[in-house]
Amino acid sequence: MEIKKRAKKIRDAFQQLIYKIINPVIHGMIKIGITPNFVTTIGFLGNLIGAGILIYAGMRPDESPYKAIGWAGGIILISSLFDMMDGQVARIGNMTSTFGAMYDSVLDRYSELLTLGGIFFCLIAHKYPVGAVITFAALIGSLMVSYVRARAEGLGLECKIGFMQRPERVVLTCLALLACGITATCSKNITFDPMLILIIPMGFIAIFANITAFARIEYSRRQLINKK
Repeated sequence: MEIKKRAKKIRDAFQQLIYKIINPVIHGMIKIGITPNFVTTIGFLGNLIGAGILIYAGMRPDESPYKAIGWAGGIILISSLFDMMDGQVARIGNMTSTFGAMYDSVLDRYSELLTLGGIFFCLIAHKYPVGAVITFAALIGSLMVSYVRARAEGLGLECKIGFMQRPERVVLTCLALLACGITATCSKNITFDPMLILIIPMGFIAIFANITAFARIEYSRRQLINKK
């Protein structure tokens, strides 16, 4: 329990630091009339481009995929900042709406599934079947973490618990892509397969995202019992 509290404090502190950095940009966006839904759309398109680069790398199995993997990681990381910006634009600019919240959530799911789908395709095309299966498990876990929360909230329950939530998954995925691409491209004397730098974090997400999904199911079950 103490570890969870510390992890939450670190996460919140990191989030506040990012907000302090991007808030001047947010105010500039609001002044020129940029809407939260526009920011959400730009972030989604960036993720779509990143996933497209991974698919492109997979379509050329005879070529090294590492430059493409690194570029995809950088683009997806930058695009993910828009996921923080749209909420801030809505709050600071007093432009919150029910549709905007739904639109943001839907495109977040699309973005994450496209990214993991691109990694899956790239790994399978470059003959890493085990890594592809691990990534597929990460995709399932990521989808179910969000679904269980949405289903619980549809029943009137609050369900935000868990270690491997979307921000953690996105950051870990982006850093894994970047580290894999940079290490393989810049290091000449590597004594291990650099693709492991990507596959191991996918395994971490696969394990803890699915644990988080089941933890949310149990948490929701207890809430329903207590309501009786």
